[in-house]
Amino acid sequence: MNPRGRRTEEPIPDYAIDVQGLGVRYNLRLTRQTTVRTSFRDLLKKREGPTHFWALRDVSFRLVHGESLAVIGPNGAGKSTLLQVLAGIIQPNEGSVDVVGQISSLLTLGAGFDQDLTGRDNIRLAGAFLGIPHKTMEAALPGIVDFADIGEFIDAPIKTYSSGMRARLGFSIATAVDPDVLIIDEVLSTGDAVFRAKSKQRIMELVKAAKGIVLVTHDMQWVTEFCNRAMLLDHGHVIMEGPPADVVKLHEERSEKARIEREAEMARKIAAVEGTQPAATA
Repeated sequence: MNPRGRRTEEPIPDYAIDVQGLGVRYNLRLTRQTTVRTSFRDLLKKREGPTHFWALRDVSFRLVHGESLAVIGPNGAGKSTLLQVLAGIIQPNEGSVDVVGQISSLLTLGAGFDQDLTGRDNIRLAGAFLGIPHKTMEAALPGIVDFADIGEFIDAPIKTYSSGMRARLGFSIATAVDPDVLIIDEVLSTGDAVFRAKSKQRIMELVKAAKGIVLVTHDMQWVTEFCNRAMLLDHGHVIMEGPPADVVKLHEERSEKARIEREAEMARKIAAVEGTQPAATA
């Protein structure tokens, strides 16, 4: 059996990712502060309001090898939840997810960094985590270090790194291990212009090598210029999937409409407050 549960003698599907009817539900009552006492108290109070919400619902799509899918949408749309499901971090409540081949994800690599180890040792740790032979990872190590371009910090503990430096190292590792499927979240906005250009070039090389790419980004220029497809999420639902230019256009129209509505609502609230203020005395 392979890591995804498919028997090795079974024919390999012609897709990289197949998602059908995906649903992820979160429990609003389940927090780190929840205890038996507070849960019992809440039960006695019969607290009103919703107890769950669906971060994703009825999400379906298929990605073939060589495609780059951009997932866009407003904050809270479910983008990061989708990536976490694809990376195997979150198990869905509904539907099915099938990812073919080796996955490389910045989500899991970043979470797996040992804060007390150096960047160089974390590269080796990531190789072991991904099941890559030690000799293979040692051969790839100089290229990973060179691409990350974090200087002498490569031999300093990860806990001394900035968030941008960790992202650069994670991206360098994730894209150097020859993954079949690469999942990334906003890494292209990290670092200076030179690193962003290198990142985009590396992504294009992976696409040309028939790898499947799923990324979340707010860079609409990147979506329209470099991605094969795009998907717009909002409140956990797929609003549109198709050509990047069309999806970006709809996203921008919806964002502008939402902005106008927010400003109008704020103006109404200000007017209501000012209307209740006592008149100034002469």
